[in-house]
Order: sequence, then structure tokens, then C-alpha cells
Amino acid sequence: MGTKKRHGSTFGDVLRILFLGQKHTKLSLLEEEQMQSPYKTMLRNFTEKKPAMLGVYVFILIFLACFVLPLFFPLDLQYQDPTQQNVRPSMSFMSIPKALNGNIAQVDGGSVYGVGIDTNGTVYQWGVLNQKLQAVPTNMGRVVQVSAGLDHVLALNDRGQVFTWGNNRFALAPIPMEVGFTTIKQVIAGHQLSLALDTYGYLYVWGNSNIVNVVADDVQGNIEKVILNSNVAIALTKDHRVVQLSSRDTPFAAIPQEIQGKVVDLASTDRSAAAITNDKRVYVWGGQDHGVQEIPEHIQGKAIQIDAGRGHYTVLLDDGTVESWGWNIYKQSKAPNLKNIVNISSDYFQNYAIDKDGNIHTWGLRGYLMGTDQYGRDLFVRLISGGRITLTIGAIAVIISGIIGVIIGSFSGYYGGQIDILLMRLAEVVNAIPFLPLAMILSAIIGSKISETGRIAMIMVILGLLSWPSLARLVRGQILAAREQEFVTAAKAMGITEAKIIFKHILPNVITVILVNLTLSFALCMLYESSLSYLGFGVNEPSPTWGNMLFGCNDSTVMSQYWWRWVFPSIALSLCTISINMAGDGMRDAIDPKSAER
Repeated sequence: MGTKKRHGSTFGDVLRILFLGQKHTKLSLLEEEQMQSPYKTMLRNFTEKKPAMLGVYVFILIFLACFVLPLFFPLDLQYQDPTQQNVRPSMSFMSIPKALNGNIAQVDGGSVYGVGIDTNGTVYQWGVLNQKLQAVPTNMGRVVQVSAGLDHVLALNDRGQVFTWGNNRFALAPIPMEVGFTTIKQVIAGHQLSLALDTYGYLYVWGNSNIVNVVADDVQGNIEKVILNSNVAIALTKDHRVVQLSSRDTPFAAIPQEIQGKVVDLASTDRSAAAITNDKRVYVWGGQDHGVQEIPEHIQGKAIQIDAGRGHYTVLLDDGTVESWGWNIYKQSKAPNLKNIVNISSDYFQNYAIDKDGNIHTWGLRGYLMGTDQYGRDLFVRLISGGRITLTIGAIAVIISGIIGVIIGSFSGYYGGQIDILLMRLAEVVNAIPFLPLAMILSAIIGSKISETGRIAMIMVILGLLSWPSLARLVRGQILAAREQEFVTAAKAMGITEAKIIFKHILPNVITVILVNLTLSFALCMLYESSLSYLGFGVNEPSPTWGNMLFGCNDSTVMSQYWWRWVFPSIALSLCTISINMAGDGMRDAIDPKSAER
């Protein structure tokens, strides 16, 4: 049997040409004219236009990024973290200097940076460091301990002297005089607060006491270790008891009685505390956020050291392995399979583990590709999720306007007369209604009375209902020209209904022109939505769109100091609209090659 020859083009052919290019076979002029349909000619003309193809590729890339990447980078609308506010783009939070690897003695993590010391007592820093954090004192001598806070560092040398650098607000910079007259064994840098514990068990506190009010009078002289979070300080006494160093009644005070007198190590997140007892068991009390009280069963009876970040715990087991659990927004609770670990450190969203050879292993938050906003939210995650909303609003609005415009334009052009006059006057009335003022008025009147989903739906419907007149006029003109052609007369003679003639016979001949108009209208609808959100009358926070991301940047301080907050949304919106326009212009030129000459 002979093989049937396939004529025309399929959707697979279109994709192959878009991504792999055309296979050019030299044909005679007669063969080429016989084989190419008008649609195939249009497709060939389109694919030969490099700017149009570039626009297609860029838009496909943006589309995939906005609709596929959120599956791997989910958005938490309720997430806010003041410790991560306005962090510039960087992936260096745990980029430890090579000089420390194999030579590290101790490490500690701050909010967006880290600090460590080598076996010679030299201090190293990495991550996002402002000028004050970079100003490390040069007269410290051999440093034996460091502690990183939100934006300041404490260091202890081998002579028991304490040094500090970084942010000096709330009297963090001057070390209390009494600290210099004793031998310090532990330093703790926290959120605008500094603590120092001496060898006699006395605690010294300075900084902002309004955030954490430390009251240690009842245990002074009996303190073995102190931990500090953003809410409270907790002490481990020399007789292995746990004491909350606060006069307030907090969840941290609900210490299990069965562990008192048995505790050997202590750690706390911002809302819970944990302890290891002398039988190597782990106990957690306080808040239950992020499953921190769901302790892995296999670590019980094996834990020898514990540390904590903002919402997760990490323990070192007696076989040299580590285990993490709790909050996992940045994979900080997904501990790697490590062996021969001798020391661990967990802070904020970072984890460090030192093995017996002095090598350091890390997991958790490495940085932000596009920085963070004023609420500490990852701009990259919000950009791709916001793009999905912006693109969806634009697409639905174009579908609504396309349906209305095609129907009204088709009937107006086909029937003419009074129907044409009536429909075109309606189009002129609708076209005279300004979209932005109307949307702002409706948003101000009923915006607070409907849900966020309702507000998004309202924007899509308003956009669709007000943007159809230009398409209707375009379709009307095309139908007016096509209705006088012979195939329409033949269809009427065969008794085909007028609705079928319009939508089955005439409309397919003008569909390419409609597609060009809809493509350009899509970009316009996206700009309308972004403008509305930028003015504060569109989609509200915390739901992101490219427009309301820019709305939070209409401030001179943000424009000059936090450039990433407006640069990346602006680039995304510009690239998307320009690529759509490039594709639309290429499609128009492919349909009407003479348009490029005019």
C-alpha cells in the first residue's frame, strides 16, 4: 500500500518550527506555490522574523516561570520575618571562607551572615555584611568564642576580654565596666541585646531591655549556661535545672518537672525551648509551631548536643550524626547524611556542623536570589507567584473582551443598518468610560466588602467589559469586507443559517486579525492591572502582583537604598509586555507583509 501524503500543518509542526526551526528543502517556484497554504505561508513569514520569535521565546519562558516554578517554590501568604527585612540579593549566607575549612574552631550564624574563628583565634565573617559589621576590632588577640546576633557580634578572647562590633544602637557598643573586672566564659548576642556570663555564674546584660527583659536575680552565681531568643532568656544552672529569666508568664515557663536536676544542654526557638537530659533524651516545651514538639523517636537516648534556629532544632547524636526537625521553609530542617560530627550550630535559618577533621558542613538558607521586601519576604517567590496572578488577570480579561468584541463586531458587520448603528454607538459609549477612574471608584466603594478573590474577579470582569470596543470595530470592518464575497452568497443560496455563515464561514477568514488584536490587548490589560495595583486599588497585600509589588516602592528611600525591590518587578513586567508586543507585531506583519512597508 502506498503511504498517504500529509498536507497542511499540524500543531506538532508549529511547535517543531518554533523550537527546532524549519527544514529548508529547495523547491521550484511552481512546487512551492502548490504546496503552501495561506496559513503555512503566514507561519513561515512569522518564524522568519527574529524579533517576533525572540518575543515568543521570552514570553514562553516567563509563562513557564510563573506557572511551573511556584510548584517548587510555594508562597506562604502569612509569612513575615522582621529579621530578614530589606536584604539585598545574595547567596552568600553560608559561603564560608576556604581558609576556615579544615581549620575551624567555632562558628555562629547571624540573621543574614556568619562569623567563625580558626584554631589560631582569627575571626572570619561572610554573608551580607554592612559597614559596621565589617569593622572588626584589630586588637582582640586570640579569640576563643564568638556569638552573632541580629546585626552585631560579640567576641571573647583567651584573656576573658569581651569585644563587640556591628550595630551600636540601644547602647550595644559600650561594654559594661563590670564585665572588664571579671573572667567571662560565655557571650551571647541576640536581638538588640547582649549577655555575658562569667566563671562564677553571674550574668551581665546590656542593650534594649524593652524587647527581652532579663531578670536573673534569683539565680545569680548559679548559672552554667544561658540561651537567648527574641522573647526571653533561659538559664541552665549549675545543679542542672532550667530557669526562665523573666518576670512575665510565658510558655517557656512551663518547664517539665521530670527534667529538673538532669539537664545537660539547652536550646530554644522563638516560641519553644528544648533540653537534653543526662540519659540523652530530648524534651521540648512551650509553643507547638511547625511541629517542633514532634521529636524524632530514633534520636531519644542518643542526643548529646542541641541547638536551635528561629523555628527548628538540630541535635548531635552520640554516633556522630545529626538530625533536624521543625520549621522547614528554607530546608533548614532537612539535615544531610553526615558522619563524624563533633560540634553543631543552628541560628535563624542556617545550620553548621563541624566534623573531626575541622571541615564544616552547612544546610538551610543560603540567601535570596532577588533579595527581600520590607516584611522579610523572598522577592523571587513573590515575583513568580505575582506574575501568575497578573498573567491570569490579563488572560481572563482578554477572553471576556474577545468574546464580547467578536460577537458584537460580527453581528454589526454582517447585518449592517440599524443593528450596526446601535451596536457601534454602544461601543462608543463603552469606549468613553475611563477604566482606571471607574475601577478606583468601585474599589473604594465595595473593595472592603468583598474577599480578595472577589476583588481579583471584579478587576478581570471590569477590564473585559471595558476593553472590547476596539476589537468589535476591527471585526466589523473585516466582516463588512468578507460578507460581499462569493462564498457567502453561495452559503446563503444553500440555505445555511446566518449564524453559521457568520461564525463558521466568515469568522475563520478573519481569525488571524483577531488573534493579533487579542495579543496586543493582553499586554495592555496586564499594564492596566499593574497600574491599578500600583495606585493601591488593585489586588491587595499579601497577595502579590507585579503592580502591588511596585506599589510598596514609591518612596525615595526604597528607590535609592533598596533598588532590588523595584528593579526586578519592573524588569519582569517590561519583558512580558514587550515580548507580547513583539510577537503581536510579528504576527501582524506575517498576515499582511505589506504592512511593514507602510
